[in-house]
Amino acid sequence: MRRHPVIWRTLASLAGGGLLALSFPPRTTWWLAVAAFALFAAAIRGRRARAGFGYGFLFALAFFMPSLFWLQNFLGEGFGPSPWIGLSAVLSLFVAVAAAGMAVVSTLPGGPVWMAALFVVAEAVRARFPFGGFPWSRVGFGQPEGWFLPLASLGGAPLLTFAVALTGCAITQFVVRRDVGPALMAVAPLAVAFATLPFVGTDAQNGTITVAVVQGNAPEGLGALGSGNEMRRNHIQRAEQLARDIKAGRGPKPDVVLMPETFTNLVPDAGNDTQLNRMVEDLGVPTLVGARQRQADGSDQNVMIVWDPRTGPGQEYAKSKLVPFGEFVPIRPVARLFTPFVDGQLDMRPGIQAPVLTAAGSTLGVGICFEVAYDDVLTQAARDGAEVLTVPTNNNWYGRTEMSYQQLAMSRVRAMEHGRAVVVSATTGVSAIVQPDGSVTRQTELYTADTLVAAVPKRTTVTLATRIGAWPEVAMVVGGLAALLWAIGSRIRQRQRRVGTNSGRTEQD
Repeated sequence: MRRHPVIWRTLASLAGGGLLALSFPPRTTWWLAVAAFALFAAAIRGRRARAGFGYGFLFALAFFMPSLFWLQNFLGEGFGPSPWIGLSAVLSLFVAVAAAGMAVVSTLPGGPVWMAALFVVAEAVRARFPFGGFPWSRVGFGQPEGWFLPLASLGGAPLLTFAVALTGCAITQFVVRRDVGPALMAVAPLAVAFATLPFVGTDAQNGTITVAVVQGNAPEGLGALGSGNEMRRNHIQRAEQLARDIKAGRGPKPDVVLMPETFTNLVPDAGNDTQLNRMVEDLGVPTLVGARQRQADGSDQNVMIVWDPRTGPGQEYAKSKLVPFGEFVPIRPVARLFTPFVDGQLDMRPGIQAPVLTAAGSTLGVGICFEVAYDDVLTQAARDGAEVLTVPTNNNWYGRTEMSYQQLAMSRVRAMEHGRAVVVSATTGVSAIVQPDGSVTRQTELYTADTLVAAVPKRTTVTLATRIGAWPEVAMVVGGLAALLWAIGSRIRQRQRRVGTNSGRTEQD
């Protein structure tokens, strides 16, 4: 490394990013994320900010490009690799800026702590900016199988990211310094996680609710653009089969049925939809129907509607976190070059309702598809009394890629974060029953028609993560930025002292 340091640091950055991608589901090699940050820290430790920026960009690009390859499957046929590579590059810039700061703070006392905090800053910013942010592929979401997972009940996904980054950076510092301080920093996150594990509850505190998930299947990939009628027909047929099975005693009768996101389109007066009315009547229980619904003012919303077998459609929740360039299109002239969803598409209108619905005497939290990646949606649901969380989603755009498994991993992290069972209903998979500790007890395959029926616990205890919300993330952001200012100030003072010393020597000469 001493002979060709730039080459070795470049390779370490690229290898670290690749290992981070390999740590994500559907693989269970969560520990590779720690190795990834150890390599990354080795590349940037003690470097100048400019070098940190460059190595950080390479690290992030080597992570995002394989992690987001599902975008190529989605848009590649019509637009080539531009959307996939472009988004990966933009997201990498956030990490690169943070890495510039990480390099600067790496030599401070407690350097690994401040490095990890600044990485959280990058995730916090890109989760909110621009256009509402893109919180996908946060490091914490790759840990549903890992030993760090109980930390989610204390500080959510940001604390998971911090713990992974801290452990990796501290290992590198220990290897370099052989000091007890870095060793303690490396083991502290896991020690806290193991200490938290006994307090993770999975028992039913208010009884159970039996939920049926209907996965009707649909055509794969971009072919789904013209498959609305087929998708609707498939899901109604699968629901009718469930109704026949219930009446024949071939399975338990559910208390509520959960249909996926936007499996159908609806007009403003949805109560006149005879097919859906008959479907729900045959099921005989309240059914959460996912639809793209035209509103009275002519706008469209992505909604989940509680459809009663006797009274028809009632309470609804409209998706509040819309997908940029998918459900609304900012900067249309530019977007037209990268996505097919521009010409002829109206922007959907975000909802303003609380993300909870009442059905079968239970309070259900709702995070529609992309919303599971945002911290505040399901946090608000749990605070508003949700006893079970639901994630209806429509993933048929993305083919047989890792996207659905990445999304399921987010649902598992949310289960631990809020101490709630999570029920995932997907048009084409992966649908799943997730227990409050993040474990998966039932799961479907991709691109199959299937039904899951399971009793899940209704829980009322509010976890620390639910109670304090974004405050751990705020603390890490403030701490990281304060450390960066401290490091910059120290470097300025050192430079001034050197200038003063050199000036004094010149005067003496």
